[in-house]
Amino acid sequence: MARSSLETAEIEQRLSRLSAVDEHMASRYPGAAARRQPVHTCYVPADKVDADTVQRWSREALAALDEHAAQPRDLAEVLGLGPQDAAAVHPRVRAKLLAAPIEDLRIDFEDGYGRPDDAVEDADAERTAGIVTEWLRQGTAPDNVGLRVKSFDDPQLRARSVRTLDIFLTELVKARGELPEGLRLTFPKIVDVAQVEVFVEILGLLERRLGLAEGALSFEIQVETTQSIVDSQGRFALPLFLRAGGGRVSGLHFGTYDYTAGCGLTAAHQHLAHRACDFARHVMQVSAAGTGVFLSDGSTNVLPTGDQVHHGWRTHYGLVRRSLEHGFFQGWDMHPAQLVTRYAAVFTAFRESAPAEAKRLSAYVFATGGAVLDEPATARALAASFVRALDNGATDAAEVQEMTGLSESKVRELGRL
Repeated sequence: MARSSLETAEIEQRLSRLSAVDEHMASRYPGAAARRQPVHTCYVPADKVDADTVQRWSREALAALDEHAAQPRDLAEVLGLGPQDAAAVHPRVRAKLLAAPIEDLRIDFEDGYGRPDDAVEDADAERTAGIVTEWLRQGTAPDNVGLRVKSFDDPQLRARSVRTLDIFLTELVKARGELPEGLRLTFPKIVDVAQVEVFVEILGLLERRLGLAEGALSFEIQVETTQSIVDSQGRFALPLFLRAGGGRVSGLHFGTYDYTAGCGLTAAHQHLAHRACDFARHVMQVSAAGTGVFLSDGSTNVLPTGDQVHHGWRTHYGLVRRSLEHGFFQGWDMHPAQLVTRYAAVFTAFRESAPAEAKRLSAYVFATGGAVLDEPATARALAASFVRALDNGATDAAEVQEMTGLSESKVRELGRL
């Protein structure tokens, strides 16, 4: 029998102190969320939202595709794609623009909307809730839809922000009797954890008034102030925000232009690829890692319009690809024509990496060995890439099985481990 020097009781006494750590880690870092993450969020000012918004974005995106890249070779030329990728991606982009052009829609009552009279904003909050209700009834709503309220940073707008949220949710619940599963709320321009605490309390009040379950209302934090990264006491702010959210925070969305302006960058250097943005995104990543909170990159103001469609597309495509490489699988789209390059970038990125990832995933599952020895965490990431592609239309179950030798259900199981 092997000899040891430590008594069992001595070991257990010390190791038992780690039970509290285990409980904290399980509570604070539950792992990847089970729900599907959209590839983008489209922001539309509330006064511009009408019953035709989703279909109008579809029509305008398809019109841009037909005019400027009607054939795969045209898309390849504009975006610098290989012929095979363009041939595979082009029809999938068209199908996506026809069937589900917008995966996540945010009705904007903040910067894009402005400050109309109270009566006007009241009417828009009530009207847009009715539009969303009708979309849901018809089955034409995006999978995710909601609103961005005004920030709490301006004392004159706080009550207005709460009133808009109250009217919208009251009308929605009155019409449906419940919240839609894909409801999303966005809380912008946070500069102090107290603002998160107050917002959470207001959501709790609304739940009780509307007869909703506790915790039914979740929200995204828009990271667009420097104080959302490092607070006034020199601490990383986002872990404090997430803790104050009490499990309600569903996402962290980066705000390109407010953040870069807050860093003192001139207009010429306010763009997603600036290293100041990389720092903020890295803080977002380490703060959200393991929490199940989704990350979303920001937007570009270089729009594919007029005689600048190709330039706008190349700019947007490059930025989306850069976001994907940095682990940000969602971003903002501000114009219908950007849907073309959103899906072209997402689909092409998958197809470029899929053969190697499929080989590694198969080697891991079937224990056949290979040039790369992957850990379980990496295998999960490999499977998650195929799950995202299945969900967003970049591939289908038959193609995944052909590449990996695995059924869709098995790939989805591996992606959740």
